[in-house]
Amino acid sequence: MSKEQPTPTLQDVATAAKVSTATVSRCLNFPDQVKEKTRTKVLKAIKMLSYSPNFGARAMASRRTDTIGAIIPTMGNAIFARGLQAFQDELHLHGFTMLVASTSYREDIEEEQIRALVGRGADALLLIGHARSPEIYRFLEAQAVPALVTWAFDTNLSRPSIGFDNQKAMCRMAKKVIDLGHRNLALVSAETILNDRAKARQLGIEDAMVAANLCAKTLHIVKTTYGIEEGATAFEQVMKAAPQTTAVFCGNDVLAVGALRRARELGFKVPQDVSIIGFDDIELAEIAYPALTTVHVPHREMGRRAGAALIKLLNEGTQIEAVELEASLVFRDTLAPARN
Repeated sequence: MSKEQPTPTLQDVATAAKVSTATVSRCLNFPDQVKEKTRTKVLKAIKMLSYSPNFGARAMASRRTDTIGAIIPTMGNAIFARGLQAFQDELHLHGFTMLVASTSYREDIEEEQIRALVGRGADALLLIGHARSPEIYRFLEAQAVPALVTWAFDTNLSRPSIGFDNQKAMCRMAKKVIDLGHRNLALVSAETILNDRAKARQLGIEDAMVAANLCAKTLHIVKTTYGIEEGATAFEQVMKAAPQTTAVFCGNDVLAVGALRRARELGFKVPQDVSIIGFDDIELAEIAYPALTTVHVPHREMGRRAGAALIKLLNEGTQIEAVELEASLVFRDTLAPARN
């Protein structure tokens, strides 16, 4: 039986790369502070030796793990992908690792994931939206784990966020739709009880209706789960229950693409017979047919800024300041003046 090879150490890597152990450590923890030539030598030695840092020992010594958790509602579509990629890229630049968990839009699962990530030593958390129980916020405060809210921005709340105002963005889009003569409006939305982003988007449409002297109660709402098939089914429900509808807002682009598909299947011409509007501006919106009018969410900028803010907080103690980013309107081929 062959004798087991000893586990390579930090000193072994330093010797192989012909650098100091301090340089190896800096390369692992703060790669942006190491010259590229030196970093390449160190990484080559790490790969050759199959070296794995002892993060457990390091965490015990520093009381940090250099990991940040990101808890998102779903991995089932691309809504959060661009933002998370930018967030991870920013963390990687500074030697941090991202751990990601998904909640399936369920409050109980989110609380489990928050407690699990904290239990595994996450130094901070990225959360989507403000809506969750006060108890979980008290838990985070008791554990001294900072949490940054993204994909939402609300000046009425004390907890800082780096995101955009869902209500204001959807209100701006709805005003444009109403200006095109649309008076019979519908909304295909996720459940709004525990989804503050979905609720804000509904309120934005209602705000625009009130501003145009339309009765907000006439907004026909169908609530469903997120998915292309769900969007298709909800669109059909809208047109059967409220055939006078000339514009259908969708809570995100995935629902809107489903609505587009069902509209074609039912013989509706988009946008001549009915306009369809999405929200998010993921890649799917541009390649859909017709190309989707939607609200562009600044996913990458939001992720990058959130990562930078959490790193500054952990490394320098710099408190996070709330940042509102602009969500812009993107007009493509699914919006036209209301039919007569």
